[in-house]
Amino acid sequence: MSLEAFLDDFERRNWQRVSDGTVRIAVIGLGWWTVDQAIPAIDASELCETTVTVSSTSEKAKRVAAGVETATHGLSYDEFHAGDAADAYDAVYICSPNALHLPYAQTAAELGKAVLCEKPIEASSERGQQMVDACDEAGVPLIVGYRMHTEPAIRRARKLIRDGVIGDPVHAIGTNSQAMLELVSDPNQWRLDPELAGPGATVTDIGIYPLNTCRFLLDSDPVAAQAFMQSSHDAFDQVPDEHSSFIVEFDDGTYLAATASQNAQATTSLRIVGTNGEILVEPAFHMETEIRVTRDDVSVTLDTPQVNQMTELFDYAADRILTDAPIGPDGEHGVLDMRLIEAIYEAGESGRVVTLD
Repeated sequence: MSLEAFLDDFERRNWQRVSDGTVRIAVIGLGWWTVDQAIPAIDASELCETTVTVSSTSEKAKRVAAGVETATHGLSYDEFHAGDAADAYDAVYICSPNALHLPYAQTAAELGKAVLCEKPIEASSERGQQMVDACDEAGVPLIVGYRMHTEPAIRRARKLIRDGVIGDPVHAIGTNSQAMLELVSDPNQWRLDPELAGPGATVTDIGIYPLNTCRFLLDSDPVAAQAFMQSSHDAFDQVPDEHSSFIVEFDDGTYLAATASQNAQATTSLRIVGTNGEILVEPAFHMETEIRVTRDDVSVTLDTPQVNQMTELFDYAADRILTDAPIGPDGEHGVLDMRLIEAIYEAGESGRVVTLD
């Protein structure tokens, strides 16, 4: 079969089961990502609306809520934990520092609310598992916010791999870097605080993209990791990984070799190499994507629609909540990612290959 014959059969939202209904969302943590990305994405979605904002003070929460047409309440964290305005929302979106995900998820679960939690699931796999257990015990959905899982270009690449376009996958090469101090200039920001971020600043925050996207594309799980990392800039003196490089072995026999940095030129790519071809996604993990597919000696750059990745994520989460359909990136998926990240940091510190039990 020719390469072109593989390229016509693709449906952007083949996960979608409903086209009406509304999930009312309480957004928790009103940093720049929530205000500039998440709330506008919810507003643009088909199945969601922001009704409650939650922040460190009710004054800030109300100020943000005043700028959101559908929002009816602004709560402090204490008011949220007390159950105030619980009738005004159906689900929470948690975008706090990593080590604070768990208490908000536990309160949401106790209130019977679905949970959409930003990645990584928590600052440690142990705390991530506690979140999973809390949501399971309460019988509420838990979705981890991996926006690449609903990104049309990534989903198309996954289908091409499954269809055998590149033959049997052999290995992947990924990179993700940014100048974090240009995005957030404060050297005391939480991403540089191990008590809030977890074991590091780079692998945990942006190295997770090539790790998890590879898992999704290859439909495989990690079994071992090897890593190198170093920090030299003063702002990174509390974390080991201003710059990082790591190799992951997956249970299907494939390998990922990746680099990630929080203090470098912004660049992002992922290449999946098979026995008969390759798929290159570049850019890969920022807010736009492009795919080039090569089979034998023929290469084609695909025209894939650029979408608001966060809107896709929110509509996916709402679709799962409204239909009770199986969740792709669920809590256990997020916990395994956190176990892999911990293995990478252990490998970087010890110089050993670390296996996941």
